[in-house]
Amino acid sequence: MASARTPLKLAVAGLGAIGLAVARRVDAGELPGIHLVAAAARDHDKARKATAQFRAPPPLAPLAALAEVADVILECLPAAHFAAVAEPALGNGRILMPLSVGALLDHWDLVARAEATGARILVPTGALLGLDAVRAAAEGTINSVRMVTRKPPAGLVGAPVLAPGASRQAALPIRSRGSTARSSDAPRSSASSPNTMPSLAWSVRSCWSRTTNGLSRERDT
Repeated sequence: MASARTPLKLAVAGLGAIGLAVARRVDAGELPGIHLVAAAARDHDKARKATAQFRAPPPLAPLAALAEVADVILECLPAAHFAAVAEPALGNGRILMPLSVGALLDHWDLVARAEATGARILVPTGALLGLDAVRAAAEGTINSVRMVTRKPPAGLVGAPVLAPGASRQAALPIRSRGSTARSSDAPRSSASSPNTMPSLAWSVRSCWSRTTNGLSRERDT
């Protein structure tokens, strides 16, 4: 009889709305084969209260220490703290699932680092369906991608797709053609909250494929 597969050890960086929900489900046994071994949070007292009813509350650890105890690190933090989680995770050959997908643009060296250490970067699809189909289409030629959002206007304040000077109180005029940019610029051109734009941008890019040099030349559309 074959032995049971060893559970993957998960660490969650950030116990906000998403991180806490994932941690709660893993602790409840709703995701077979995954064991919650650690978490990181800015407010330890708040984190302890939030996990007090867990069957096995995870120990709290510094961001850099998560890669020392876990196989998979789920990053659920503001983008400013992305490198503090990603660098040790990839340096130790772990699996990194970043929610701050757009932050990879400012830390592109980490992709090569992952190649060198055997680590993996898993980009979540967010609310997008058919992302694998988009990725497959990118093996050919994609001339353009149109993103349509039904996000409340107030949630788009501050995004470059809006006309300059738009405010929460005033109507939000949109540039006549929306945002036209290279796929690598798409995460910066969108609002800070929609995760679909960065995920779609990375799926369109072809730089993830391996070559003899580790990474292929980037192709933007």
